[in-house]
Amino acid sequence: MIRKATAADLPGVEAIYNAILDREEQGPVYTNWQRGKYPTADTARAALEAGTLYVGEEGGALWGVVNLNGDQLPEYDAIPWSIPARRDQVGVIHTLCIHPDWSGRGLARELAAFCETECRRQGKTVIRLDTWEGNLPANRLYPSIGYRYAGAAEFFFMGFIHETLNCYEKLL
Repeated sequence: MIRKATAADLPGVEAIYNAILDREEQGPVYTNWQRGKYPTADTARAALEAGTLYVGEEGGALWGVVNLNGDQLPEYDAIPWSIPARRDQVGVIHTLCIHPDWSGRGLARELAAFCETECRRQGKTVIRLDTWEGNLPANRLYPSIGYRYAGAAEFFFMGFIHETLNCYEKLL
């Protein structure tokens, strides 16, 4: 089941972030995250307070998390998006992630499909996202589920992570 997160979910969300970082210490690295800086419990709490944090859950265990809103980073202005839309028509997927113990089960696809359905329900016509150029699973996943590669740009994410992010879009 995928649902809006509650305050009681925050420790589980943080545990997902930490499990991903722990796994990456052993390699391979698919995120450009920095432990203690992004993502954190405070990142999740801000999304929860904004009403944009969603979790995937089965049998009381959280398997995934996503922040779904309309916030486009300033660097999005440099991307040659091919699907025209007013800002209020765009949904944006942020930090969609699956606990490593649950990976390989199609849950990222399920969470992305949920995001698309939720954006349609909110009246959005386009969904966008970005992912680090080194995130091979995400860069394979999104085109396979109908997202179009729109371009890449250098981002200075949150003022401390310099990275090149690949951007994707999909007409809803």
